[in-house]
Amino acid sequence: MRASTEKTVRRFYDEVLNQGATAVLDEITTEGYVENDPLPGQGTGRTGLAERVTMLRVGLAPKFTLHDVIIDGDRAAVRWTNEGTHVGEFFGIPATGNSFTITGIDVYRLEHGKLAEHWHVVDVYSMLIQLGIVPAPQGA
Repeated sequence: MRASTEKTVRRFYDEVLNQGATAVLDEITTEGYVENDPLPGQGTGRTGLAERVTMLRVGLAPKFTLHDVIIDGDRAAVRWTNEGTHVGEFFGIPATGNSFTITGIDVYRLEHGKLAEHWHVVDVYSMLIQLGIVPAPQGA
């Protein structure tokens, strides 16, 4: 069970987020997938997750690198780095062409080996500074 859970999580990052294969979501997520921190305009369920992935890929060209995948019962915690470039409109902000590197931690609840629910902590402030959208604090 542990190995299949880790494989599911890794498929989400490798195939879906990094490669854009949103059709894979049918295999690795529940229909009623719950996003506890949706992006503005993101719908619900598996369809909403596909929208989220598309928004990220079109706007930010992400490349996720996983550092830790920790499995405990029906939960998976993932520590990652995302290196991307602001290549398209993102939340109404035109592309800056600037690159960024941010870190984050995702926690998933799984049902029957599929991603069912998600929470995360992401360094959005650092990304906005790197993209030139907000100024860096003085002395930084």
